[in-house]
Amino acid sequence: MNFKKVLLGLSLFVTVVSFAQQAKKEVLFTIDGTPYYTDEFIRVYNKNLDLVKDDSQKDLNNYLDLFIGYKLKVNKANKLGLQNGKKYQNELKSYRNQLSRNYLTDTKVTKELIEEAYNRSKKEIKASHILFMVDENASPADTLKAYNKALDVRKKALAGEDFGKLAEQYSEDPSAKENKGDLGYFSVFRMVYPFETGAYNTPKGQVSKPVRSRFGYHLIKVNDVRDNRGDITVAHIMILIPRKEDAAAEAKAKQTIDEIYQKLKQGESFEALAKQFSQDKTSAPAGGMLNRFSSGELSSVTFEDKAFALGKPGDYSEPFKTEFGWHIVKLIEKHPAKPFADVEADFENRIRRDDRSKLIAASMNEKLKKKYAVERNQKVYAKVLKALGNKTSGQNWELPKDVDTYNQTLVTINKDRKLTAESFMRYMANNQKSAATVSPASKFADVLYERYVDEQLNAYYNDNLENEFPEFGIVMEEYRDGLLLFDLMEKEIWEKAKTDTLGLESFYNSHKADYQWKERVEAEVYSSTKEDVIKKTRKYLKKGQDAEFIKKELNTEAQVNVMEKAGTFETDSDALPKAKYSEGVSDVMKDGNYYYVVKTTKLLPAGTKTLEEARGRVVNDYQQYLESTWVDDLRKEFTVKVNKDVFEGVKKELKQ
Repeated sequence: MNFKKVLLGLSLFVTVVSFAQQAKKEVLFTIDGTPYYTDEFIRVYNKNLDLVKDDSQKDLNNYLDLFIGYKLKVNKANKLGLQNGKKYQNELKSYRNQLSRNYLTDTKVTKELIEEAYNRSKKEIKASHILFMVDENASPADTLKAYNKALDVRKKALAGEDFGKLAEQYSEDPSAKENKGDLGYFSVFRMVYPFETGAYNTPKGQVSKPVRSRFGYHLIKVNDVRDNRGDITVAHIMILIPRKEDAAAEAKAKQTIDEIYQKLKQGESFEALAKQFSQDKTSAPAGGMLNRFSSGELSSVTFEDKAFALGKPGDYSEPFKTEFGWHIVKLIEKHPAKPFADVEADFENRIRRDDRSKLIAASMNEKLKKKYAVERNQKVYAKVLKALGNKTSGQNWELPKDVDTYNQTLVTINKDRKLTAESFMRYMANNQKSAATVSPASKFADVLYERYVDEQLNAYYNDNLENEFPEFGIVMEEYRDGLLLFDLMEKEIWEKAKTDTLGLESFYNSHKADYQWKERVEAEVYSSTKEDVIKKTRKYLKKGQDAEFIKKELNTEAQVNVMEKAGTFETDSDALPKAKYSEGVSDVMKDGNYYYVVKTTKLLPAGTKTLEEARGRVVNDYQQYLESTWVDDLRKEFTVKVNKDVFEGVKKELKQ
């Protein structure tokens, strides 16, 4: 999940930092008798010293006021019981899960997997495969049968038989009947890890030995290996297609993109046309420029392929259609593959989500078994085995009706966490499908017992992170406070600003000068690179002709001479040429390489916006006003006592 950007009066930027030696810990101030200590104040001040932009916040007296204000808000949140809210508890748990990830894995193995993935990412592989399905927990006999079948088909491929035809005949992948096993080009993270490894370890033109994944056995033929296409920067012009089926609107969109393409071929500026006509509101003001992206990053394969197909900077494509609309793409720059430092964090996140994570987990489990003593009561375990009875492979096992009586300690972790036989038996019942094919009953229990202990070791370690790693405890405390403050501000400030209609109206009336319209026009804007075309356009407008008539008269299938857009524009908008506007048809104007004529139907003077017209900004400003007076109210509600002698000592220490 994405972390909320908690807007604190005091900037508490949370990072995992090494735990420095603690300064002497003294009470700096109290709030209703609750002490707050010098070590926390000094640590937070030093951490944020280079991050704050306002020099007043670097002043220790001002910073103490900010720090006290922050703690007052946290006290208010606790007083209101926000820490008991289900939403808060769930979000805190989610934050802790995010933060604990670096502590709960084997970093050495993770680093090796990241480096491997990066090296693989430099290449893209074109491969085909034949699948022989077999369950992960299949019996040894069924597993061997699938493996031998794969070996037999591999012999046929090595003997020269066509791999595509073999895929049609033998592959149990349903798509093989149509694609003959062809998977196209792929790079790292596109396939399950064992398959990916098999593909990258197989030389071009050869067929792999059987590769086992959770789907079964694969034969992989590597047809081609190419360098990764890297990153690319492009600009585009987009005309949206209607969300609902509308033939007229679709035809209009196609006509518009074709007209723009014709103007490009006539030598007009791509950037200027993008600013005028592209309906991608994010990129249009920048001349259609998109953020740099890599192969496989966008949701549209068509868009990517069209972009990467362009040869040199300045080249642009013919109009093409994606699920989003019609596009023309211009190549700005091609970039080589990203350096390791730029992809390391992203690769680590991906590794945690795929089969590689099992390798990391296995390594971590081994470390925890060495770190914590695990003792099993053999007599109690024998009682559990007896409860399994004669369970056989594939047979469902039901908990005994007297399972509640199995409350004896089965496992002890680190001498202080005791786990009962009942807990393990319930675990077996809930997870037996994962070992359904394992027999006899004793082996079935052993398999699940190992998994159970691994999970419990990880849970024990996780629960004790605050004790194991003091810096983790500090960061968690800051998260707790930050989340509480977010919920408090939502309740006391943000919602109030939206629902306090009288207060909002009073604030608006006191600040009307801040909410002003500029001069605007309701108008039709016609543009062309040809002065004579705009002069003809003006004549037609004077005669009362509309845009459809004008474009029909002045444009041809081979030549787009004039384009039009209509709407309400502020007079300093980039969509309008700079001029003094009045109702009616303007004179011909030139702005840059374009000639314009504007038909203005209505002038809208500058003036004060109504509350409804300015509501979004007024609400935001009102929120800031409420927050600025909030701390003063909290100081009246709570008793704050500062230990001035201790604070003077802190000042001396920080100024050294």
